Formats: sequence, structure tokens, C-alpha cells
Amino acid sequence: MKKLGILLAAAILTVLPLKAQEGPTQEDFQKRYDLLVSKLGPTGVGIETLLTRWEKAYPEDHNMLLAQFSYWFTKSQTTKLEKMDRDKYLGAAPILPLKDSLGNKTNFFEVRYYDDELYGKASKALDKVIALAPDQLDYRLLKANALISYEKESPDMALSHLKGLIDYHFHNHPKWSYPGIEMDAEAFDALMQEYCFAFFKLGCPGGYDAFKELSEKMLQYEPKNTLFLTNLGTWELVAHKKPAAAMKQYSKVLKMKPGDYTALKNIILLARSEKDVKLEKKFLPQLIKATTDETERASYEVRLKSLAGKS
Repeated sequence: MKKLGILLAAAILTVLPLKAQEGPTQEDFQKRYDLLVSKLGPTGVGIETLLTRWEKAYPEDHNMLLAQFSYWFTKSQTTKLEKMDRDKYLGAAPILPLKDSLGNKTNFFEVRYYDDELYGKASKALDKVIALAPDQLDYRLLKANALISYEKESPDMALSHLKGLIDYHFHNHPKWSYPGIEMDAEAFDALMQEYCFAFFKLGCPGGYDAFKELSEKMLQYEPKNTLFLTNLGTWELVAHKKPAAAMKQYSKVLKMKPGDYTALKNIILLARSEKDVKLEKKFLPQLIKATTDETERASYEVRLKSLAGKS
């Protein structure tokens, strides 16, 4: 028995050096990366070297590719403070609102610029991880977010990417995976509406057009979806300055879906922007009935009482 024990101990000793010589695991790389980022930020010293080693060891590791994207995307950005004669830029208020000696606005905005070569490296990493996991929806939406930021007031590539995603969704019927969200048809619609809103918030002709086109793309597959039909009314109101055309679209939605909250809320916004008290008084009771928010309902009731006697 003693001899057998000695032989086993010797066998273990011969294995240990081999184990020690094995390279870092994917988890080891991830922990090292997380530590560096927490201490030095996403483009800190040593991160590029770590990513190179990580890619060499595990070229198809999703986390490695996402880390590459984060590194190059952040690295590609610079920001400048610029003066503009407008109240908002890409939907944001000025960082530094000032007035000159004559009282004219001289607003300063933070403007983000991208180095095309570095952005290209970020995009390449993201495209690779999307190809490896085509039904991981958060990867695809990460690309949409990056494109919207990169293109600013001309979101053509972002719109094209989202249109392609919609086609893929309705033709391929993928089993989408998205951390923290149980994906179904309603969840996908809600996410696309968020991107419609993101385009709308840009507050520029290119953004408004993308808002309309993305809504129309969804309506190709869901022609009775009141969410996107309402968007077309909003486009008429804000981009075209045609309240009558907007009201016609909202009325169409209410005919399809009486009591539709979004359409009713947009009608009230239209009525207030046009100072049409009669229209507001007509639809406020319907909005009071449609809302599920008690605070909102109370404010609408107060508003309705304040309009009593006005015409």
C-alpha cells in the first residue's frame, strides 16, 4: 500500500507542471479586462495588449469581441464645445447657454466626432459577434445605437440597419435573446418604437424622415398597428407642420382602436399647440378615461375644469 501511495503521488506531480503551463481561460481574460476597465476606463493602458492576447487565444469569444468594440468605439471619439444659434442639438439642451451684449442667444453644445478608421475597427468587431450570434438581439441594437451616434443628423446607415433587422424578424422568425427581456412580438414592436422615438428626438429633417420611414417599414408587416400609424400623424404635425393632416391620421387610428391612449395624447398636444380649446375640451374626457396613471388623470381633470367656459 505504501508503494502504491508513492506511485500515485509521483503521477500527480508529473501532471501538475503541465496544468500550470496551460494558458488563461476565457474567464481569466474577462476578469483581467473587467479589473483594468474598472481602474483605468475602457481605453486604459494595457487594455489593447490584453485584447490582442485574448483574441489570439479565443478568436470567437463573444465577450472579447464586445470588449474590442467598446475599446475602439470609445477610442474613436473626441468631443468639442461648439457655438450654435439653436435651442437644441440632436435633442439635447446646450451645455452652456449664454447671451451676447444684444441679448441674442449664443448656445454652446458638446459635439462628438469620430475617427473613421477607429470606428471601422469597432464596427468590424461588432459585425463579427453578430455573425456568430445572429439571434442575439442586443448585439444588433448595439450596432444601431453606435450608428445613430456616429451619423448624427443623417442617420441613413442606422435606418438601413434597422430596416434589415425588421425584415429578418418577420421573414426568419428568430428566437430572439435579449438580457432582461422576455422577447415576443409585442416586445419587438416596443423596441422598434423606441428607435422611432430616438430618430424623432434628433429634432432635425434627417431624424424626422427616419422616424417616418421606420414606422412605414413596420406598417408593411403590421398595417393595423396603431402605434406606428400614430407616428405618421406626428410626422405630419412636427415635420410637415400640417395639423389638419395629423388630425386626420389620429382620427383614423381612433376609428380602428377607440380610446387609443397614444393617439388621444397626441391630439391633446396638437390642440394645445394650435390653441384649439374646443378640440382639447372634446378629447380630454376620452384621454382621462384612457390613461392608467392616476397622477396624469388628476392633472387632466384639473385642466378640463380650467377650460370650462372657454371656447
